[in-house]
Amino acid sequence: MTEPLPAIVLIGHGMVGQRYLEALAERGATATHRITVLCEEPRPAYDRVHLTSYFSGSSPEDLSLVPAGFMAEHGIELHLGDPAERIDREARTVTSRSGRVVPYDVLVLATGSYPFVPPVPGKDARGCFVYRTVEDLLAIEEYARGRTSGAVVGGGLLGLEAAGALKGLGLSTHVVEFAPRLMPVQVDEGGGAALLRTIENMGLSVHTGVGTQAVLTGEDGAVTAMSLSDGSALDTELVVFSAGVRPRDQLARDCGLDVGERGGIRVDARCRTSDPRVYAVGECAQAVDGRVYGLVAPGYEMAETAADDLLGREREFTGADLSTKLKLLGVDVASFGDAHGAAEGSLDVVWSDSRSGIYKKLVMSAEGVLLGGVLVGDADAYGLLRPLTGSVPPVSPEQLVLPAGLGPATQLGPSALPDTAVICSCHNVTKEAITACSTLPEVKKCTKAGTGCGGCLKVIGQLLPPAADPGLCGCFPYTRAELYEIVRTRRLASFRELLDGHGRPQARGGEGCEVCKPAVGSIIASLAPAVGASGYVLDGEQAALQDTNDHFLANLQRNGSYSVVPRIPGGEITPEKLIVIGEVARDFGLYTKITGGQRIDLFGARVDQLPAIWARLVEAGFESGHAYGKALRTVKSCVGQTWCRYGVQDSVRMAIGLELRYRGLRTPHKLKSAVSGCTRECAEAQSKDFGVIATANGWNLYVGGNGGAVPRHADLLAQDLSDAELVRLIDRFLMFYIRTADRLERTSTWLERLEGGLDHLRDVVVHDSLGLCAELESLMAEHVAHYRDEWAETLQDPERLRRFVSFVNAPGAPDPTVRFVPERDQVKPDLAVLTIGGPVR
Repeated sequence: MTEPLPAIVLIGHGMVGQRYLEALAERGATATHRITVLCEEPRPAYDRVHLTSYFSGSSPEDLSLVPAGFMAEHGIELHLGDPAERIDREARTVTSRSGRVVPYDVLVLATGSYPFVPPVPGKDARGCFVYRTVEDLLAIEEYARGRTSGAVVGGGLLGLEAAGALKGLGLSTHVVEFAPRLMPVQVDEGGGAALLRTIENMGLSVHTGVGTQAVLTGEDGAVTAMSLSDGSALDTELVVFSAGVRPRDQLARDCGLDVGERGGIRVDARCRTSDPRVYAVGECAQAVDGRVYGLVAPGYEMAETAADDLLGREREFTGADLSTKLKLLGVDVASFGDAHGAAEGSLDVVWSDSRSGIYKKLVMSAEGVLLGGVLVGDADAYGLLRPLTGSVPPVSPEQLVLPAGLGPATQLGPSALPDTAVICSCHNVTKEAITACSTLPEVKKCTKAGTGCGGCLKVIGQLLPPAADPGLCGCFPYTRAELYEIVRTRRLASFRELLDGHGRPQARGGEGCEVCKPAVGSIIASLAPAVGASGYVLDGEQAALQDTNDHFLANLQRNGSYSVVPRIPGGEITPEKLIVIGEVARDFGLYTKITGGQRIDLFGARVDQLPAIWARLVEAGFESGHAYGKALRTVKSCVGQTWCRYGVQDSVRMAIGLELRYRGLRTPHKLKSAVSGCTRECAEAQSKDFGVIATANGWNLYVGGNGGAVPRHADLLAQDLSDAELVRLIDRFLMFYIRTADRLERTSTWLERLEGGLDHLRDVVVHDSLGLCAELESLMAEHVAHYRDEWAETLQDPERLRRFVSFVNAPGAPDPTVRFVPERDQVKPDLAVLTIGGPVR
């Protein structure tokens, strides 16, 4: 008889609980143990660090930390919405709320923490919330509808996140903090002052040094105001309590485990409680140093320690670095080491610029050792300074805080760090582990560095080796971005000029290759008005540079036929135009399919039929949808406020305007876009290269999203934009992408590769840090002014029409190999299917 596998029961499935499961899986323990998880929330583990991104469009599913199929692959039994209610240590069982009794050999408590709500009158009134879970956010969002004001009690990290959320919901927002400054744990007085100025400039009202006395209500029991300890009162319709958290240790108390005087389940260096069969990890545990750690990085380290101890491996958790780098309401805030200068004899080196909201402080010992620091407004140096903590920096501290140009130049970079320096504090990854990899995807896969808060990505990029030969191909020693600059600045309108003047010596005088020809063709097409080239991609030399689909301005299908996709801006179409599409499909025997981009695809056209099909469509007011080109495909939309009761802006109007503006724009890879009329996000804008979501105050712009094989959630570039501001930023974003991206590089990959990532992109296209914005806008204006529909241009020129034949020597003869058979009242390609016995039709 087979012995049953040892049973592990995990109580709690938050970020730390999921990391514990991953640690078990990585160590092979899921194959040797039976694992059961009891989770209080109705959904699996999600990214609580980025919880506020829900209000900028992320769905709860986007925040999930559990890879698809993870639980099934590792045989883990997960019970959602069924928390543990009682632990019987003698019987070694856990009883859940539903009455389920689960036996254990090893029990792991990862119950996290709960929000502390000050015991003030009215704290339970209708309109009072905490800010901790997805369900909390859903409740806040629903209650905020139709209301105009809100207040947050607590000016710490989570409080400012909540304030940003309320502001994003269109509420006039107050922040009340009992301490004399914002974020009192992380920053000092100077940093708090810089943060205060910046946040007040964003339109938030901040009240520091006062406490909440009572929440006042109306006759209906709903919140109407809040009284403060200084005698003043705030008119508010919604209150969010974010005044800190407390360890969730009640289960441990009830079953007799040791807990700390101020809460937290006591554990030893191996994360074992007073019962050696029971572990505690994360925010519910009081570590051996007497601290309860509220950051995710120490929680991850505790989870890995507990997993190692279970398997008999040597590892201890004796404490953690509390350094952190955050972006709050768009403001960079970081602190590391002894940020408050508590060490005896410590000295401060400070740079403060109140105009720009920048504050930098380094805490040094008398011997020149870097002890810690605070950075507000500009935290780019965090990734370098934090690993240097505890050592004497190789340059003076003044050089580390002064802006470029105000002090002597310094070449200090990540190469100066020792191999043992921890670069990614979320996953405790050293410089040595990172430099063992060659690319950023390899780093993320092998070490998990860069997959947490993202604060280490810039340093990781600087540590990785550059590509051996950055040249585009064997014909050019330059990258695509460098070739773009050569074409633009030298106004080169032909591939031949570029190859003979700037190609590798052995390639000059040649024909180029299948890599560089379409890449250069795209560059010249995108710059055509500026360099004096023809904007028609099949004119002269340009025709020989194009990919297969561009050769015939249609998509080649597997049986040699082509598909035709007319542009339907924003997905809006009249009944008359729908009828035309139906008639064309009927008359030419085409297969019709509605695409994911809110268009209609017509399949099965022979190459010689294309001009006749286009002529019918153009006459009805259609034009090319550029489904064949590396160009803008579609701008999807929902119906917006015109029809939808949730809509707050006219998303259809905006989508049509954007699609008509950027149609025909040749880019390094295809572009997709969408506009949603509210945060319910029905148009799926955050899975697009550039997506727009309506807010009560305007539009939020997201960039770098991608569906497909490697999905990526788009990043918020700017918010609450007017129509003109939105269009201007998209102009700049697209032209900067065209200017700097690699060949066949989607915006998602480009943004991750871009040094400095989203912050750098925002500096360039929002703040014009490189002084390029006027030029980028001018290039886009040139494109818009010179746009011509390629189908119509072709139909007007008999010479251009000559290429649309199946056989050059028999122009009127159709290709006999392009055949179809009926299926579901339409047609499909008649293709031979290869089997072991031979072809079958």
